[in-house]
Formats: sequence, C-alpha cells, structure tokens
Amino acid sequence: MRARCAQHALGRIVTVVCLALAGCGDKPPSALGGDPDNGRLLLRQFGCGSCHRIPGVASARGNVGPSLEGVGKRVYLGGVLPNTPENMVRWILDPKQFDSETAMPDLPVAEGQARDIVAYLQGLK
Repeated sequence: MRARCAQHALGRIVTVVCLALAGCGDKPPSALGGDPDNGRLLLRQFGCGSCHRIPGVASARGNVGPSLEGVGKRVYLGGVLPNTPENMVRWILDPKQFDSETAMPDLPVAEGQARDIVAYLQGLK
C-alpha cells in the first residue's frame, strides 16, 4: 500500500515538473506580434541610438531624446500619447502627428518594422 502511494505521489510530482518545464525557453508573446530580435536590429539600422540611450543596442548612447530604458512602463509617449503598444507604433510611424514640436524625426519605418521595434522596446520594462 505504501509503495503504491509513493508511486502515485511520484507520478504527480513528475507530471507537475514536466508541465512546468514545458514552458521553459518559450518567449512571452511580443507586442502586436512583432519580432523583438529584429526590432533591436532595426533600432540600430535606423540610428535611433544617435538620440536615445537604448539598452542592448550597440552604440545607442544618445542624449538628445529620452533614454528608452523602461519605456514600456511609462504612462505617456512624448508626454502626450497614452503608452500602449498600438500608440507606440503610431508614434514611431508619425511622431509629428501627435506633437508638431517634437525633435523626433519622421523616419521611413514600415508598420511591420515599427511593430518589431515596439516588441523590443516593450521588453525593456
């Protein structure tokens, strides 16, 4: 009887451990389905680090715009737009639509590229 109880308990433990390990290594779903790894590369390609400090992006040590460290936790983007992944894409695509005085330039970023950038930036929480 004890052997059967021990086997049953061991079976439950093995099941729980297997279920827990099944999720290991999986990345959480990214913002708007973007690719954060590509987003990090795009931030470098578009020269975003010339104006911003961006953790994880080579040579991104600019001081013109705000640091993007923790940008996913901020309440507003550019001080005017509620910070959601959707609004961050909109801001990247056309910042002057929301603040005509912003120093952020309009860059030739496609919407899919903006989603990738947002996926990376949202991970900087």
